[in-house]
Amino acid sequence: MIYFDNSATTKPNAAVLETYTKVASNYFANPSSLHRFGAKSKELLDTSRKQIATMLDALPEEIIFTSGGTEGNNLAIKGIAYSYQNRGKHIITSSIEHPSVRTVMEELEQTGFSVTYLQVDKNGVIKLDALKAALTDETILVSIMGVNNEVGSIQPLQEIGEILSRREQTFFHVDFVQGIGKIPLTLDAAAIDLLTFSGHKFHALRGTGVLFKRKNVHLHPEILGGGQEMGYRSGTENLAGNVALAKALRLTLENEPKKPEIIAIRDYLLTEIAQMPDMTVHTKQSVAAPHIVCFSAKGHRGEILVHALEKEDIYISTTSACSSKQKLASSTLKAMGVTDEEATGAVRVSLSFENRLSEAKIFIQKLQEIIENLNKVVK
Repeated sequence: MIYFDNSATTKPNAAVLETYTKVASNYFANPSSLHRFGAKSKELLDTSRKQIATMLDALPEEIIFTSGGTEGNNLAIKGIAYSYQNRGKHIITSSIEHPSVRTVMEELEQTGFSVTYLQVDKNGVIKLDALKAALTDETILVSIMGVNNEVGSIQPLQEIGEILSRREQTFFHVDFVQGIGKIPLTLDAAAIDLLTFSGHKFHALRGTGVLFKRKNVHLHPEILGGGQEMGYRSGTENLAGNVALAKALRLTLENEPKKPEIIAIRDYLLTEIAQMPDMTVHTKQSVAAPHIVCFSAKGHRGEILVHALEKEDIYISTTSACSSKQKLASSTLKAMGVTDEEATGAVRVSLSFENRLSEAKIFIQKLQEIIENLNKVVK
């Protein structure tokens, strides 16, 4: 099997699964319980929080455990909106955000908030001048994803942070689900107030994630109850999942020396696909993360390619896994100026540090054969 759908989800690391099983078996007490067994669970939870904070160069009290990227984005955006609406009701985001951001923005618009959607250039990157022009005295939040989940474009986070650092009334949120462990980021250098990531994107387990929130930022909680996670995310903590998440993050960051290998695979794919007839590559190498390649085959819908490759035991996706079953043209590609036909036909290859160049070569060979066969049918 060749698994090239790592932006949708990754295979859990064996060592991470082992950690999860060990904790779930031996520390199953509720961390909120008063007895000694519960206290041991609480101690382990606190240790995991400290470990993640250290890896992010943050404070332990700035780490909120969540169920993943969607919950983290909802909590960050709505949490800021409802906590600081007395300052203003204007929010800025981009036109290529993940549905867990875009849909929240649409809901906020229905409740009286004003949202500005920054357009992107042909590479899928926002323009800083447009951001500056969009800022007003009413702007309380700017939410921009670090790495686009469909084409891999990297946004200029540090430059955005520099612009916003001079505005005390405006918070900066980054959806970093596709960026964690793939591109370098310093929270302080980019003046980021809130940052979201999801465990299952880097070989941890589904149902785990983190929202980084600066200690001076207050959020209106999305989930009310027993007051866990410093009151921001009630519910009995997923102790085993959170401990496993900390381990997966450490292992992912330790893979930094392997980054040239994944970049070499991506560049090989970009070069080979670009040389194939009637292929359009949408990922721009100069501004792209190392693990995502998006392209279209002229005259063929994306799901046709996905299922044809599936028969060869090769797995990719049609752009975003969260909306691929709807068979809609990619909103990201359309925002980049791509035609409806190409946007509907787009597919995404997404890599992990476990992939090898030999797999990419097999993929290219099979892709060429599939396209040739499909073209014969069309003719």
